[in-house]
Amino acid sequence: MTRLLLASNNRGKAAEYRRLLADIPYELVTPSGVGLDLSVAESGQTFEENAILKANAFAAASGLLTIADDSGLEVDALGGEPGVLSARYGHKGSDRERNEHLLSRLKGVPMEKRQARFRCVIALASPEGLIGTVEGKCQGFIAFEPEGEHGFGYDPVFYLPGLKKTMAELPPEEKNLLSHRARAAAKLKVLLKRNK
Repeated sequence: MTRLLLASNNRGKAAEYRRLLADIPYELVTPSGVGLDLSVAESGQTFEENAILKANAFAAASGLLTIADDSGLEVDALGGEPGVLSARYGHKGSDRERNEHLLSRLKGVPMEKRQARFRCVIALASPEGLIGTVEGKCQGFIAFEPEGEHGFGYDPVFYLPGLKKTMAELPPEEKNLLSHRARAAAKLKVLLKRNK
């Protein structure tokens, strides 16, 4: 089976991609799984630029077909923050600290003005260069406090009004039907099929 490298050693992200891409004819591997130790500076101004930087670098270094994503949260009331800085928002180390920082920035903002979206861009590259990018989005609001035990990142504060739950209150199989990463992964499957 052809190996497909996911340019991330984040366990939560790898587990999510394994579920999302379970039905493709590739073996999904991580850098640590193939003995690759590489760090790529996410110096892009957009999710797409960062995804492309990572996909190209990991594909060139590994010699493998590679996917890399950059994803994050955009909050309208904060002018699109945290955006590409989602993983380093407020220079905080843990998911809990970043969520607390986000909620403190939104103190006093009413629910109707807490619109937000998760955005995910996946880049697909071969050792020869970029093949293409796909994007997925999921609209919601920022809750007043964290709820739920599933997921990671901002999932506990990302509220889905249609379901009356945060992303972290959804079991993985339900999240994988509607998340930004699930929507991007569905488009990725089409891109992989076209380039087989």
